[in-house]
Formats: sequence, C-alpha cells, structure tokens
Amino acid sequence: MTRLLNIIKTYWIVFTLAALAAITLLSLSPLEQLPPVPGTDKTHHLIAYAFLMFPTALRKPKHWLLLGLAFMAYSGAIELVQPYVNRYGEWLDMLANVTGVVFGALAAEAFNLLSSGRKNLPG
Repeated sequence: MTRLLNIIKTYWIVFTLAALAAITLLSLSPLEQLPPVPGTDKTHHLIAYAFLMFPTALRKPKHWLLLGLAFMAYSGAIELVQPYVNRYGEWLDMLANVTGVVFGALAAEAFNLLSSGRKNLPG
C-alpha cells in the first residue's frame, strides 16, 4: 500500500489532471439518458470529486487548499454549463461534489497519518 501511495504522491499532477479530464468529459457529454450503473447519481459525484482531490491532498503541494477550493468552484461551473449541453445542472450535485472534495482531503490526511505512524514504529 505504501508503494501505491508513493506513486500517487510522485505523479499527483498526472492523476489529478486525468481525474479532471474524466469528470469534465463525463459531466459535459450529452446523453439521451444516464447509463445504468450501481449507486445513486449523488454517490457518483461524491466519489469522482474525492478521487480528484485525493492525490493533491496526499502530496500537499504549496497552496493545495486553494486547489481544493478551485475544484469546488469548477464543479459549480460545470453545473452551470450542463443545461447548455443537454444535461441537467443540479445544486445538489454540487453539494455532493464539495462533499467529495472534503472526503478526498480527509482520506488523504488519514493515509498520511497512518504512513507517518508506520515510519515511527520500532523495528
């Protein structure tokens, strides 16, 4: 697990940009109807934005909290644009997105605390 976390920390920009591109593509592609996938729409939003925030929060570059706020603002911009591409913009989606950003940051912090605790263990 530590090796995977180190890879994410090293290539955090690549993971973040890939997640941002995927979110943008999936959020702005016109659809006749949503594809059948397990879970609720709000759960998908939360997971996507947690996945977006996790690498940044894990690496903690300078101004990482501002990046988190930018991700939140970006999610609002997507919700505003969606009606123009045959999609529905919903403010509850943005709430799920913001919650995802917070959960992603909290998960990264938990992993950082666990990995730093392992370094301090004797043996």
